[in-house]
Parts: sequence; structure tokens; C-alpha cells
Amino acid sequence: MKRILLSIVLVMGFTMLYAQKANVSKAKNKALMESPDFKGAREAIKPALADPTTKDLASTWHVAGLIGYKENEAFYAKQVLGQTIDPILKGQAIMESYQYFIKASQLDQLPDAKGKVKPKFTKDIKAKIKEYYQTQTNLVAYGAALFEKKNYIETINVFETYLGIPALPFINNELKPDSTFYMIKYYTAIAATNAGQNDKAIAWYEDLKDDKYEELNVYQLLYEEYSKKKDTVNFVKTLKEGFTKFPQEPWFLQNLINYYIYTGQTKDALAYLNNAIAKEPKLAQYQYVKGNLDESLGNFDDAQKAFEKAVELDPKLADAYAGMGRLYYNKAVKMTDEANDIKDNKLAVAARKKADDVFKQSIPFFVKATEVNPDEREYKKTLKTLYYRLKMDKEFDAIEKELNK
Repeated sequence: MKRILLSIVLVMGFTMLYAQKANVSKAKNKALMESPDFKGAREAIKPALADPTTKDLASTWHVAGLIGYKENEAFYAKQVLGQTIDPILKGQAIMESYQYFIKASQLDQLPDAKGKVKPKFTKDIKAKIKEYYQTQTNLVAYGAALFEKKNYIETINVFETYLGIPALPFINNELKPDSTFYMIKYYTAIAATNAGQNDKAIAWYEDLKDDKYEELNVYQLLYEEYSKKKDTVNFVKTLKEGFTKFPQEPWFLQNLINYYIYTGQTKDALAYLNNAIAKEPKLAQYQYVKGNLDESLGNFDDAQKAFEKAVELDPKLADAYAGMGRLYYNKAVKMTDEANDIKDNKLAVAARKKADDVFKQSIPFFVKATEVNPDEREYKKTLKTLYYRLKMDKEFDAIEKELNK
């Protein structure tokens, strides 16, 4: 009786193995025939991926990978012929295929009954995954399509898959990072920023710092990520590193000085600024920053000198002209407030007239700023306010027309 039962079990096991192997063959045939049936191929392979008799065979997963691979080829063939395809469906076929190939390669590296490793599919898998990496119409294009659709979470998944390929064991360091690799790394970080994945974005930006790709943007974006976390230590560190690395880019110095001012560290702000000017005495932007700092400290004369020095070094620095105009404008506002507190009407009128004279002094600077940078609307808005206040109707109408264009 036991022998009969054992025979039945063996027959059933053999039957199941045969059935699932038949499914694997069926799936392969449907994917590889002249008019592929990818849906039918997936239906055929599905039970073999779960059945105990075939789920641990590299051949099963290799065939599963071939289905998506061949479907991707079919999409590409249509593209070449100028036909419209869905890049998302094409990309999904690639990602599905990739995951199956990775599983197949892992099983292909396992030792056989004699303890020997005799891979049968790894060479083919390696070639196909290298193709996914090296041909930009594959993973790169899919990630770009997702990014364009603002599906940033899936963009990260696809781009991280791409970035992980050179490190796969069976690739054997044959793929060296190139400009495309660094570009994808950069956009992975951008996608993480857009997805609100703060820690992931920071990790990628930190990794990018030594890659010499979009270095300026990397430091600026990294600072912003640390700012979102209110990580003062790291955002100050990033600003200092950026300032050292890009001494002629005032953005880092401006933000560093703003931080020092807002935290009451005025001496540190002045020290950093003076050090920057000593290193780059002919950089107009640093004089402009000095003007802003002196203005914030209430040093009108010093601020004016700094702005004047800035336009002397760079006559096209519109913000410096606007800075000088702002000095007079804010001075006049203060004088107006003081005039409004005077109870003697005659004296109050006289004080307001003096304030208006100072308002007039600011006009030429904003006019010059507008001439240098006609695209900046804020200068024109300030002029509109000044013209209205001073009853300069002709000038008011002209600037309003410009703003309404």
C-alpha cells in the first residue's frame, strides 16, 4: 500500500513539474513568436512563478523577464516607424522585466546538487540589463516621462534602478559613471525634493557634491533641504562650503549674512563680509551685499558708499541702483511718519514737504535701475507709487501703461 501511495505522489509531482514547465515553454513561445501575445505569455508564466516545482528555477524567471523585454522591443519598433506609443506602458514592461531578470540571475548563481555554480542565463541577462542602462530610450526615457507627469515617487524608483545597475555583481564594474549617470543622479535628487522626501533628497545632494555636476545648484538645493528641516548646523555648513567653493557667487554670502543678522550675530556677518571683500575687492555683488548689511544696521552713509562702489565696479548692477533709491525712499518714509506725529499743522506740512523732497531724490535711482533691467517690475511698481505720491501725473500714466503691457 505504501509503495502504491509513493508511486502516486511521484506521478503527481512529475505531472505538476511537467505542467508548469509546459507553461514556461508556452509563455516563451507566445512572447517570441512573430506576432507576440504578451498578455497570454504573462498568464501562462504566472502559475509557474508561484508553483513549488518551478518557482526556484532560474529558467522560469528568465522567461518571465523575456516577456517584458520583448514587449519593450515591440514598443521601440513602433517608435522607429513613427507610431505613437505610451511611454509609461513601455517603461512598465522594462521595469517588470528587470525585476524578473534580477531574480533569475540570483537563482542562476546558486550551486547545483554537486555544489558547483554553472550559470546558464546570467550572460544573457547581463547583456539585456546593460542595454536597459546604455540605451536612453529605456530606463532614462521612462524616468523622464514620469518626471514630466510629476509622478516623482515612481521617477525615483526608476532612476534609482538605473543608478544601481553599475554596482550589480554580474556587471563586474564594466559600466563606468558618465555624464548621463550624473545627470540622472541629479534629477533623482530633484524628484526627491519635489516629492517632499527630504532625507532622500539630502542624501542624493550630499552624494552629488563631489561629482562636479551642477555643483552650484547642488549646494543651493542642499542648503534649502537643510533649511526645511531647520537643521541649522548643516545649512550653515553648506553655505560656508558653497562660499568657499564659489567665491564669486554672492548667493551663499547673502544667505549666510542674513542668517547671522537674524540670529543677532552681526559681528560674524561683518567679519565674513569683510573677508569676502578682501579676497574679491572688485566683485560688485559683495559691495552690494555690504550696502544691504549697512542699511539693515541703520548706517545710511556707509550703505550709500557701498552701493556707489558696486555700480562703479559694475554699471549694469540694477539692484545696486535700486538699493540707493531704497535708502532715500525709506528715509523719506521715516520722515513722513515723524511728520504725522507733529501736532502743529504748519510744522507738520513743512516736515511732509521735506519728506517729499527726499522721496524725489530716490526717483533717479529707480529710473536708472529700470533702464538697466527693464524686465524687473518691482522697480516700476516703486516708481508708480512715487509718481502717485508726488502727483507726477504724466509719469504715473506712462509707468502704469508699461506695467499693464
